[in-house]
Amino acid sequence: MAHIAILIPGLNRIGGAEQQVILLSLGLVRRCWRVTVIALSGDGGAAASQLASGGVGFVRLEMRKGLADPRGWLRLRRWLQCEKPEILHAHLPHAAWMARWSRLGAPCRVLIDTLHSSSTGAAMRHAGYRLSDWLTDRVTAVSEAVAETHRTAKMVRPDKLLVLANGIDLERWRPHLEAREELREQLGLKDEFLWVAVGRLDAVKNYPVLLRALARTPESGHLAIAGSGPLEEDLRRQVRGLNLGNRVRFLGFEPDVLRWLQAADGFVLASRWEGLPLAVLEASACALPVAATDVAGTREVVLPGQTGLLSASGDATALSESMMQIMQMNSSERARMGGCGRAFVAERFSLGSALDRWETLYAALLQQNPIPRRIAHF
Repeated sequence: MAHIAILIPGLNRIGGAEQQVILLSLGLVRRCWRVTVIALSGDGGAAASQLASGGVGFVRLEMRKGLADPRGWLRLRRWLQCEKPEILHAHLPHAAWMARWSRLGAPCRVLIDTLHSSSTGAAMRHAGYRLSDWLTDRVTAVSEAVAETHRTAKMVRPDKLLVLANGIDLERWRPHLEAREELREQLGLKDEFLWVAVGRLDAVKNYPVLLRALARTPESGHLAIAGSGPLEEDLRRQVRGLNLGNRVRFLGFEPDVLRWLQAADGFVLASRWEGLPLAVLEASACALPVAATDVAGTREVVLPGQTGLLSASGDATALSESMMQIMQMNSSERARMGGCGRAFVAERFSLGSALDRWETLYAALLQQNPIPRRIAHF
């Protein structure tokens, strides 16, 4: 099988893009591809060890000044010239630009860039993508929402753009009654309704609206927030101001979100926008009903009335009404909604299907590009 080099800014802080790189890398190795993950900065932390144990190579470029660090560019060029991977696959903007321009000094057969966010950034990012578009063979987006924003911004040619959704490991993300009972007993929860929210404590996740929505629900509703970020102190002050101290838990960076999803009764997301929210897919795979805002990306993974409920973004009252509607369901109604969510993920977003799609694309592009090139083959 061909050698795939996957370029990403770093793996020390794990978000949706990083999780997907790890999953796909390990899955591709199991399918007999040779895979090396290249991090622009950081040592990879626990993720590097996980990759190594699964047979995935890991390379650090040790760039301490971002793209302005010439040593990282030289290290990448030398590595590409020495190892000669057939496929160079970049995730996220900085890695994409580096992969694209490195092709001039280290030709490769196939160069792919994957877009993960509906946000297109500022003018400099737009210009960077447009100027280097001719160096790519294919650009993929994790959702229709991500594809549409980048098409509208004219950052990628429509004929080059392909939507390939992320995948979820359904064997790992699944309900588990014993785990549920164990954690709830530790937390002292009996009949209380436990909501879980997952995501960095940043403006895009709109936690202030979520907290105001929670304050409008009955006191039996509790919330666990898994994530860290710059807004933590502001959010803690808001919790105190809303008298939610006994109802909200800040978990910080939580390496084992799974056990919290298995212990929860529902999942909630108040984001202003999303690319393709993996946390929603993971929650649905764990058979949780979802209350979320009706924004780009999220509406592609929630079927209103079937797997969850959607409400207007930024509207705490509307979100609280969705939350209360789910809280007022009886256990069989919630189980039915959660079961529909798991079936939906299994049908549309399984890891096996995602790997099949990537293998098909890789094989097609390799066939179209039999020799290394400095530019894309049109």
